[in-house]
Amino acid sequence: MSRRVSHRNGPLSPEGRRRLVERCQDRPIAHVAAEMGISRSCASKWVNRYRQHGELGLQDRSSTPHRQPTATSAETVAKIEQLRRNQKWSSSRIAFELTNDGIVISRRTITRHLAHLGLNRRRFIDPNGARNRKPRTIVVRCPGHQVHVDVKKVGRIPDGGGWRTHGRGSSRARNVARRKTKGVRGGYVYLHSAVDGYSRLAYIETLPDEKASTAIGFMHRARAWSPTHGIVSASSASSPTTERATEPTHSSQLCWEPATKEITPYTPRHNGKVERYNRILAEKFLYANTWTSDDERANALGVWNYHRPRSAAGGQPPASQLPAGVTNVISGYN
Repeated sequence: MSRRVSHRNGPLSPEGRRRLVERCQDRPIAHVAAEMGISRSCASKWVNRYRQHGELGLQDRSSTPHRQPTATSAETVAKIEQLRRNQKWSSSRIAFELTNDGIVISRRTITRHLAHLGLNRRRFIDPNGARNRKPRTIVVRCPGHQVHVDVKKVGRIPDGGGWRTHGRGSSRARNVARRKTKGVRGGYVYLHSAVDGYSRLAYIETLPDEKASTAIGFMHRARAWSPTHGIVSASSASSPTTERATEPTHSSQLCWEPATKEITPYTPRHNGKVERYNRILAEKFLYANTWTSDDERANALGVWNYHRPRSAAGGQPPASQLPAGVTNVISGYN
């Protein structure tokens, strides 16, 4: 049980209550209450509790009501604990199983009981931290078999550079800060990325937003770009029945293929190829250089994206992993 802390303005601590009871042994309760700056009813409450329960009556009591008509029964809590320990099921699965047994209970209530039982984390179920889930790798058979899609939001760079160029205490940085306080903010740009799971070759664009129409247009351009680099899926010749953009944190197969697979929400490891690419993008490009404008960064991104080395390819760019032997130089690059 967690230790209770008395209110900082409370006139009586457990020791103060004991002294109150001692003074009331041979003096009127009203006089003692006036001296200690409390009401007579408050003093009488502690004196009566001492008479009924002794020293234990002077301790703080739980604020839990004595009667809770809607409280979860002890049998149900025991079933929740049993299913969690034996099956290692989630709150949603436990709620589903209990509903099938005729026990209607919400997922949030089960989550609260698991927290009270100390079983809300998987590592708390077994003393040795064992899990019933085994990590699985994402296996990609050939170029175009699977493409991971994501959107990374980065801040705009004011013309002439921001505080990274001129320093935090510079006049330039202060002028940018003043514009922000006046409501004129720089805003963000959105880096849309589609990474081939086989070669890790990425198609990336700097776009003004992450709306569905913008993402769909990006996927159409990625579709036209991939075959020119030897990324052609076996089913790319078949036209899809529906074409839609994925959410920024979702992974999909090629959107022009018949199947589109979304990852589990809040599970970035299912979208690992592009998540790792975003980390490399931040560490090796976005914050590893000093940029003076958005245009400068966008132009340099196209060159860096093609020529970034990949350790799995022996330090060669990702395009070297493609069997088509495509050139690794973008058009217009000297």
